[in-house]
Amino acid sequence: MIRKIVNLVVLVPLAVVLVVLCVANRQMVTLALNPFRPEDQLLSTAAPFFVFLLLAFLVGAIAGAAATWLAQGKHRKRARIEARSAARWESEADRHRKRADEVAAAQLPTLSSR
Repeated sequence: MIRKIVNLVVLVPLAVVLVVLCVANRQMVTLALNPFRPEDQLLSTAAPFFVFLLLAFLVGAIAGAAATWLAQGKHRKRARIEARSAARWESEADRHRKRADEVAAAQLPTLSSR
């Protein structure tokens, strides 16, 4: 519930700002990737400015997500190691529990005969 509210509080204003930016920046611009010859048609493209704004936003979001994912790699690795260790300890505990049940079952007839 709180996650939905936070999403609404963050995403709705962000969407409104992006739509306003897109409407205000509809003029055509040329993106030239060759700084020495900007008129070079091979390394330039023309599009409405909002397309470049949205692409920059998208690239930034993907780069941020990738950086976060890479930074949290050590935590994911530790979680995997701890999960394996927990499974190993759990199987060992089950083995000891079964052995204790076998010992208790073996001693039960001797105790009842007294």
